[in-house]
Parts: sequence; structure tokens; C-alpha cells
Amino acid sequence: MKNTPLTAETLLREPAQNYMNEAQQSFFRELLLSQKYELQERIDNEFRDLREYQPESDPADIGSSEEQRQWQLRMLEREKKLLDKIDQALERLARGEYGWCEETGEPIGLQRLLLRPTATLCIEAKERQELREKHQRER
Repeated sequence: MKNTPLTAETLLREPAQNYMNEAQQSFFRELLLSQKYELQERIDNEFRDLREYQPESDPADIGSSEEQRQWQLRMLEREKKLLDKIDQALERLARGEYGWCEETGEPIGLQRLLLRPTATLCIEAKERQELREKHQRER
């Protein structure tokens, strides 16, 4: 079983003392790299679509096309930010810091990392951060 790559199911069944061992780090490295390559491909396709854009001659079509282009640019911006977060997660993996809360030093948790592999905070720290942000907005 040592040489068998982990799946999400087997990962969640591992004992707590195995948290962020070599096999788990390898699992998340592969997951992050897979997400990174898929995201890069989507970004490349979006950029290609934007470069191939042909302006419309009908004023109604021009407005619709411009709205579509703005939507694509917002999407590209969001995807670029996610790509940066994936790169940061890969850097944390390389330093041996991946999976540990930046605020508390506690484990982030396998389930949370499976849902959001770029997470840097455990649930409790994230909730505190969101509360602080909410209070700042309400001022």
C-alpha cells in the first residue's frame, strides 16, 4: 500500500498522525499542478478568443460584444489571481509549510484542503478574518 498513490477517499481515511506526510504532500502537489495546467489552458483559450475578436458593425451587436469582452476580461483576472494562489500553495509545499494555518500554525484539515487546495487558514482563523472584514465594512 505504500507505493499506491492516495485518492481523496484514502486520504481522508488516513490516521491523524499522517497529516502532511510525504504521500499527502505528493497528493496535493499533483492536485495543485493539475489545477494549474487546466487553468493555464483555459486562460490561453480565453486570450486566444480575445485576440481573434472582430468588431461588429451593428450598434446593438457592438454593445453586446463589448459586454462579452468585459466579462471575459473579469474572468481572466479572477483566473490569474487563482493561478497566483496555486503557485503560492506550491511554494508552501516546497518549503514544508503547506497544510498549516498561517495564523495559528494548526492543521488546516484535509477536507478543507480538498475543497480549497489553496487555503492558507484553518476554518476558525478564516471565520475570524471574515468577521474582521465585516466589521471594517460596517464602519
